[in-house]
Order: sequence, then C-alpha cells, then structure tokens
Amino acid sequence: MTEKETPYQDIKGQLILRDHLAADRTILANERTFLAYIRTALTLFVAGLSFIHFNIVSDPIADGAIGGFFIFIGTITFFLGLYRYNKMKTLIREIKQKELAEGIGHEN
Repeated sequence: MTEKETPYQDIKGQLILRDHLAADRTILANERTFLAYIRTALTLFVAGLSFIHFNIVSDPIADGAIGGFFIFIGTITFFLGLYRYNKMKTLIREIKQKELAEGIGHEN
C-alpha cells in the first residue's frame, strides 16, 4: 500500500517549534472566530429585542417584523458559528492526531 502524498512529504520528521506554534495559533484563531460569531449573534438578538420593546419605527407591526427578523438572523448566526467552530475543531484534532501517529511511527 502506498502512502498518500502530501505537500509536506519531503519534510516529514523535520517539524520545528515554529510549526507546532502555528498549529496552536490556528486553534486560538478558531476560538477567536467563534467568539466573534457569538458577539455578532448577541448584537443582532439585542437589536431585535430593542425594536420589539422600544417601538423604534413607531409602527408595532413593522417593529415586530424587523425585531423578529433580527432575532432570527442572530439565532442563525450563532448556530452557524457553532457548526463552523466544531467542524474546524474536529479537523484540527484529526490533523494533530495524524501528525502524532506519523511522528511516533518514524521514531521507531
């Protein structure tokens, strides 16, 4: 069975500290992006509640429609961010486990 070729095929076993730190920065960037999704979702949600509660447009039907739309979009934004965060977290975990398995295999 042949081994699957990767762009890093020629440098196996040569990963330096900088490469490991880059992986850690990727994990932190993923978490930071998820927090940005949460912040955006909360802002949209609060904007929607403000439209509903304070009657900003002075038309109860329009305020309810706009507020409901903002709340809906905020909820969708939160779940989209959660989905993307978990997807990337799983991908990063798989890559790190693969690298660890390959590293252990080359040392023996």
